[in-house]
Amino acid sequence: MQLTKTCLSLGLAMSISQFAFADWVDDAATKFEQHTIQLRHHIHANPELGNMEFKTSELVQKELRSYGIEVKKGFAKTGVIGVLKGTKPGPIMALRADMDALPMEEKAQVPFASKAKGIYQGAETPVAHACGHDTHTAMLLGAAKALAENKDKIAGTVVFIFQPAEEGGADIDNFLNGDQVGARKMIADGALNNPKPEVIFGMHVMAGMPSGNIFYKDGAALNSADGIRVTLTGQQVHGSMPWKGRDSIVAAADIIQNLQTMVSRRADLSKGMGVVSIGQIQGGTSGNILPEQVSMIGTIRSNHEDIRQSIFKNLPTMIDHTAQANDVKAKVEISPYAPVTTNDKTLTELMAPSLIQAAGEGKAHVLEHNQSASEDFSYYGQLMPSLFVFLGATPADQDMSKAAPNHNPYFIVDDKTLKTGVESHMRFILDYPKVASQVQSAWKAKK
Repeated sequence: MQLTKTCLSLGLAMSISQFAFADWVDDAATKFEQHTIQLRHHIHANPELGNMEFKTSELVQKELRSYGIEVKKGFAKTGVIGVLKGTKPGPIMALRADMDALPMEEKAQVPFASKAKGIYQGAETPVAHACGHDTHTAMLLGAAKALAENKDKIAGTVVFIFQPAEEGGADIDNFLNGDQVGARKMIADGALNNPKPEVIFGMHVMAGMPSGNIFYKDGAALNSADGIRVTLTGQQVHGSMPWKGRDSIVAAADIIQNLQTMVSRRADLSKGMGVVSIGQIQGGTSGNILPEQVSMIGTIRSNHEDIRQSIFKNLPTMIDHTAQANDVKAKVEISPYAPVTTNDKTLTELMAPSLIQAAGEGKAHVLEHNQSASEDFSYYGQLMPSLFVFLGATPADQDMSKAAPNHNPYFIVDDKTLKTGVESHMRFILDYPKVASQVQSAWKAKK
């Protein structure tokens, strides 16, 4: 990953001094640092899968109430909304964290490592916070506690969004029912209706980026992600006489090769990039029998909506025609998961000084390229101006290139980075009211 210049080199019209606050912001983040770390360790040691975050949800509700924050529940099964009204008039602003863990075993040597197990798609599995959602939940709780104690300094209302199942639900078929979990379900259940925010902020810890550093860019920040499932039906026959049957295996091979042309020959790559990958193939019971049926499951990724839609449009036709050429039948299913996570340009530029304030001089960096992963935070960004930033997770004295990546069993997050995350949340809320009119005017003009 290439990183370039700090945001100071953007030549922003607004100086950092316009956003300077008294030391109380840093002091508040420091005051609650140990509380935030303790929460993180507890959540990490007690991970829960998507749609199963019952104890995590209860913990979040208990903490928010203890801070004097109004709690709302009944969203997306385990989702929680906290509402904090500042003493000064101002906009309604949202901060979002995800709560779910992954169905995998943790191998990181930390004293609070997970030993938990859960049920994923009907089978028992180890469970671990190998993506960092434990830190997201803890940092948002830490910010909520600090902001609640200083609500006299808040101009407007804060909506704290604690979202389940960003990684999908453990108890449903995510391919068929992806709209029933995560951000889409939170929105459908009215989590953002009362009060209705006009802007939203989020962050994600990232391995391979130094602890306490913030990374961001305007425009595409994360790729889109969508699922594809193809079922091919031929005619079973003995492997010694393929002419008497219809070979679904060969058809699958042709389709996998042709899938690559969806990007290399059909997508307008002047706009961005795209990837179509098949990660799972199932078919056959014996080496000397050509099976009747072969199924393939894969993923579609892009950093531009036009390319994403182009793949959606052209891919089924290509698969169907390739199947016909092999005299087999094809069933093509596409399961949308998340659009491109896109940071609003005006919001990003105007909030850049806040990132410098939170991270410190020389620790807020502009990314040259978007990250390749995906996030259902993108659905919030379709409704309002949004800013999603990345927070370094790897201890600054380590080799970044050797850090175990997110979703790896050895993935770790340096506790020292949590304070920067808490302070970032706080500064989002304290600084946004000063630029709200500019952001909203630009958003309305764009729409």
